[in-house]
Amino acid sequence: MKKWRLQLPGYGFTLPSLILTLVFGVYPIAWAMRYMFYDYKGYGKERFVGLDNFTQLWNDHAYWDSVVNTFVYAGGKLIITLPLSLILAVILNKGLRGKHWLRAIYFMPTIVSTSVISIVFFIIFNSYNGILNQFLLRFHMVSKSIDWLGPEHAMLSVVIIAVWGAVGNYMLLFIAGLQNIPDDVYESASLDGANAVQKFWYITIPMLGPVLQMVIMLAIINSLKGYESIMVLTEGGPIAKTEVMYLYVYKLFFPLATSGSSMEQQIGYGSAVGFVTAIIVGFITLIYFYASKRINRVF
Repeated sequence: MKKWRLQLPGYGFTLPSLILTLVFGVYPIAWAMRYMFYDYKGYGKERFVGLDNFTQLWNDHAYWDSVVNTFVYAGGKLIITLPLSLILAVILNKGLRGKHWLRAIYFMPTIVSTSVISIVFFIIFNSYNGILNQFLLRFHMVSKSIDWLGPEHAMLSVVIIAVWGAVGNYMLLFIAGLQNIPDDVYESASLDGANAVQKFWYITIPMLGPVLQMVIMLAIINSLKGYESIMVLTEGGPIAKTEVMYLYVYKLFFPLATSGSSMEQQIGYGSAVGFVTAIIVGFITLIYFYASKRINRVF
């Protein structure tokens, strides 16, 4: 009985978090998993349809196109963001004058609202009087305005925004990892005649291994799940060129929230699509976990 009384304050502190997790985490997932097997549009009666939603999903070319777009978007973001973040971290980890101000400047996009960032970049990428086109035309770098949000360049534009918003966050994580590497290791390498490239490849990268694995995992998950800036900037257009998985799911649940959506609200089908999307993201994560074990063996 005395042991129970000692543990009671701990249970009291964890109870609010447990209740919030059940109400806003477990219950919505259970609710959505139930409606995967129903035809329900958010109003009227629900109708049990079994696996029909999954059959419809299998033949839904628009969704599978969004899966391809997601991998293009995530791949482009990762290829640019991770090396750039690491390079900036190495530079700003040295005794550079004003490095604290530079760290703050690079990190600032992380704390700014995604909607605000997207609106700013909409002004920059505007085809007619955008800042970027005016700059390129003034210095005769192009002969005519580029339609940055058109079918040919829309994906590139949203990738640039994603990189700009993510670099600072991963940069700080890399800096934290770099500061845990002892200076003695670099000094010993210098005495042995190692140059800067050799130090980076044979000391920095291996000793940064655990942080690197964590950053890569976060970057993969965030890239596959990201859709907010795309929703604000292009709404998945033009002609679905920037439609990604989670934006497609969002439109099924909240079609009126996007002006360019011709979908009707489909709670049942949207639940099935969301479930399959979560499976895809989980599968990619498992592949990474398997690959990270190989990385541990190398380092």
